[in-house]
Amino acid sequence: MTPSARLSAAIDLLSAMEETPQRPADALANAFFRERRYIGGGDRRAISARVWRILRHWRRLQWWIERVDMHPTPRLLALAMMAVEPLGRENPDDLFTGERYAPLGLTGPERRLYDQLRDREMTHPDMPRAVALEVPDWLLPRLERTFGEGLEAELAAMEGEATLDLRVNLLKSDRPTARAALEAEGIAAQDTTLSPWGLRLAGRQPVTSCAAFRSGMVEIQDEGSQLVVAAVGARPGMRVLDYCAGAAGKTLGMAMTMENRGHIVACDVSEPRLEGAVRRLRRAGVHNAERHLLVSGDRWARRRSGSFDRVLVDAPCTGTGTWRRNPDARLRLREQDLLELTAKQADIMDRAAALVRPGGRMVYATCSVLREENGDQITAFLARNPAFSLVTPDGVHDDLPPGLAQAGQVCLTPRQHHTDGFFAAIMQRDS
Repeated sequence: MTPSARLSAAIDLLSAMEETPQRPADALANAFFRERRYIGGGDRRAISARVWRILRHWRRLQWWIERVDMHPTPRLLALAMMAVEPLGRENPDDLFTGERYAPLGLTGPERRLYDQLRDREMTHPDMPRAVALEVPDWLLPRLERTFGEGLEAELAAMEGEATLDLRVNLLKSDRPTARAALEAEGIAAQDTTLSPWGLRLAGRQPVTSCAAFRSGMVEIQDEGSQLVVAAVGARPGMRVLDYCAGAAGKTLGMAMTMENRGHIVACDVSEPRLEGAVRRLRRAGVHNAERHLLVSGDRWARRRSGSFDRVLVDAPCTGTGTWRRNPDARLRLREQDLLELTAKQADIMDRAAALVRPGGRMVYATCSVLREENGDQITAFLARNPAFSLVTPDGVHDDLPPGLAQAGQVCLTPRQHHTDGFFAAIMQRDS
């Protein structure tokens, strides 16, 4: 594709996102490219890179466009992005040509917009703080409560691009062997610093097509997510429950630390997500796991009350810790979403707690950085459930690096740990 055609496709993809704002951008992008199979891999990466840069600067670009009395459109957002933060030496007259597959030529007002914004700083003294920080207005006070004086630095780190991390599957390999296998296919990788099983790749690389991935030697999983698995400390012979398993990413990790011995149950309320786990479990060589669909009126949980050594509650959350890879999520998040999620999280924790045996442990985790979903939830849960208490990891009952958890809680952020934002609380049932 020509540079002009790539730009035109990026504008079309942004338009699709604007038309269905509640659908995640990555899902829309996948559908967009599936319908346009003529777009090659390099072109897809270039188009996606432009779109994701615009998503990361969406509120600020809108503010600049509205400042000159124009209505933000995908076309104007792309033009404003070129003016304020160009990709190399792009000239809009070389791209907005009106030729075949290219965007129409610039109008007079569009050219004036570009000239007014060209080489300006992305932020401006008159810009509201929430706009400058690319967060919803209602969320800013909650983020200030979480990060305090470190807010701007934390959000700047969350604005960057996410790393591509892999978890080595110890059921099939080890880190040196997996790293060598990747390098043999031209994929450079380094050991992660916190996860004992992680590899970090240099830039975006086609991992899913390589033999190491297809054989189940490695699995794509952010280092922070791997550390949640480490916090659970599932061991051979245990009975383990992944209560909100989804497509079973953490189930795979726990089956690995169990060395395929014992029994693990992956539960979820979504049948498609559980069905999607089948291929992953098979590829990883996991054979000590079963899946269970949670439905209303199900007696399954009642019959297994107090029977699990470990219960992981990877709760549904706002996903504020994943903004590096899902920048559109901050645009879609509503205050009502947070209120509904915190109520759901509390209910899920209470239900899951009944399944923990005396002396067993429950780990509550989110990919959120908000106190309302993390520390506040734990404080309220412990007040409702006095049989539980926070426990400090000791490296024997878990796989966490020393000192990472404080008072039984792990708080990860992109700035401090170079992972997605994750929270985990380790609680033991005393009676």
